[in-house]
Amino acid sequence: MQGVSQDVSGIPEIDLSDPEVVCNPFGAYASARERSPLARLSAPGFGPIWAVTRHEEARAMLGDPRFELNAGSYMRPSGIPESCLAYMRTMQEMDGPEHARLRSLVSPAFSARRAAAFRPRIEAIADGLLDDLVDHAEGGEVDLLQHFARLLPIDVINELVGIPVTDRPRWREYGAAVAAGWGQQFGEAIPAIMEGARAAVAHRRIEPGDDLIAELVRIQGEDGDRLSDTETITLVWHLVLAGQTPTNLIANAVEALLCHPDQMAALRDDTSLMPRAVEELMRWCGPQLLSIPRYAREDVEIGGVLVGKGEPVTAAIVSANRDPRAFADPERLDIRRAAGPSAHLGFAHGPHFCLGASLARVQTATALTALLRRFPDLALAVSPDEVERAPDGGTWRVRSLPVILSPRR
Repeated sequence: MQGVSQDVSGIPEIDLSDPEVVCNPFGAYASARERSPLARLSAPGFGPIWAVTRHEEARAMLGDPRFELNAGSYMRPSGIPESCLAYMRTMQEMDGPEHARLRSLVSPAFSARRAAAFRPRIEAIADGLLDDLVDHAEGGEVDLLQHFARLLPIDVINELVGIPVTDRPRWREYGAAVAAGWGQQFGEAIPAIMEGARAAVAHRRIEPGDDLIAELVRIQGEDGDRLSDTETITLVWHLVLAGQTPTNLIANAVEALLCHPDQMAALRDDTSLMPRAVEELMRWCGPQLLSIPRYAREDVEIGGVLVGKGEPVTAAIVSANRDPRAFADPERLDIRRAAGPSAHLGFAHGPHFCLGASLARVQTATALTALLRRFPDLALAVSPDEVERAPDGGTWRVRSLPVILSPRR
């Protein structure tokens, strides 16, 4: 396949800037996966980096303490003000006891039980957005990404975390910057984001509440050594903006179902399939193509290939989730697919398994359920090959999702 070559040792090499790889990462990684459990990725200004292409090896790497996350795992925007630097080191680039300590403080707010209990509020938010969706439609056509999929996650996480109501419109803007790819727009917003996080914490110190910020303020008040002020503010902004994960999942899921009318019809006829459908959609068209890069603490062999100490390695989630060694008929979207011995890696694996996975599942299920109920004749407003995707080597996402809410008369 164009964009996939092979070095002298037989290791596949994938050029992430190649248009064919950008348009069809599934085919590119499948080609590499069947040649080797590891591939090399490169792009202008990026790489080379190892990519683990097969499910078993990728899952093992994500849980292997010989691979660490650190500051080198992230491409931070340039020009960050000095006053913001202290808040840029997030839980995601920590390992070991430090990571475990912070994760234990916030994980109760993102448990499966808490997500299920929060479902009625998510449903109310979704219904309100769908009411507004009708107002945004012109001739029955509307961009579902801009007016629904992008707004639901930020509104939900704002409420769960405890961002003051008056500040939520600007956090919508920050969320849009994140959903668009953490680029220049996000970098320019960093000072305001940090100030917003500080203001939210200060607000909860004056007005106690029943949300995550209130809990963090309580913990810090009881034991400042357990949670510092800098850590509290960092947790607030990072958890809110990391909560944008469902945006691209919801948009991808809707597009996939509209392009597979038999699957859409089955789900519409039997909504009890929804939990299984969400897992299958996450496997088949989840937005995360690659995991956050880890660095080898020592020389490590993966599938017979040596990764040298200090070299970066990523799990090719896009490849592992369609590995025929782990999933039967993996290229087929099947919302009735029974859970098997291999779980998808859409939320990663190991100590850095996505903290908000349960919340993302509930949000996606709620969004799809509400759309099917309110707009049973929902359809793409363009042909499937006209849906425009962002040229992003790390995330599978649409630029927009034009849909028709009901048949034109």
